[in-house]
Amino acid sequence: MFELFGIQITWRVVLDIGLVAFLYYNVILLVRGTRAAAVLYGLVVVLVVYYISDIFNLYTLNALLGEFLTSIFLVVVILFKNDIRMGLASVGTKRFWAKSNVRDTTLDQLTEAVMAMSMTHTGAIVVIEKSMPLGDIIERGVEVDAKISTELLKTIFVTETPLHDGAVIVRRDRIVAAACILPLSNKLRGQPMYGTRHRAALGISEGSDAITIVVSEERGEVSVAMNGRLTTSLDAIRLRRVLRNALGR
Repeated sequence: MFELFGIQITWRVVLDIGLVAFLYYNVILLVRGTRAAAVLYGLVVVLVVYYISDIFNLYTLNALLGEFLTSIFLVVVILFKNDIRMGLASVGTKRFWAKSNVRDTTLDQLTEAVMAMSMTHTGAIVVIEKSMPLGDIIERGVEVDAKISTELLKTIFVTETPLHDGAVIVRRDRIVAAACILPLSNKLRGQPMYGTRHRAALGISEGSDAITIVVSEERGEVSVAMNGRLTTSLDAIRLRRVLRNALGR
């Protein structure tokens, strides 16, 4: 125990402040760059206006905002239901400190296959599972359970094969399933240059921490979706760099 500016500071106070700071920091990381961040800024503005209306005795405005803020918990749950689900799932899977154990040799094989399919305009979608399990997605596909290789990936997505129409799920260094159906995102509607594969890639990235690689059949363009955001026009070097950074290397 020590004294700071006349205040007695104990180890419990330090621990309490540290835990709160840790939680706030990770909440900021979770909502950064998402729609939730914009909604949080809007709520802060509402709180500021409510405080100002109370100071200047703007009774009607203060009463309306007061009614709104009394049900703020319900509003937050409705607005952030997807983000809350993602956050709780992340805590449950130790996302904050977990790292993927996909080896560099696997990334080499994956990058080589993706760029080869890009050259031939072979449509493909590959999902790399991180800390959040994708068991419900895998169950809806066809079990493969094979070591990942360039040749196998290229074969799966050949148009004439029965497994090409769907996503491949990669867990660690193995292809666990193929022909998996992914949830579609509401984004990219009305943008003809992006099709169902891109919407599916964004859909799985909005509901999990997975990394999804998409090869466009029309343009041969390689894209990566993660955290509800799409990075496009990747070459082999940029693709590998994005994957390594996303996997915590």
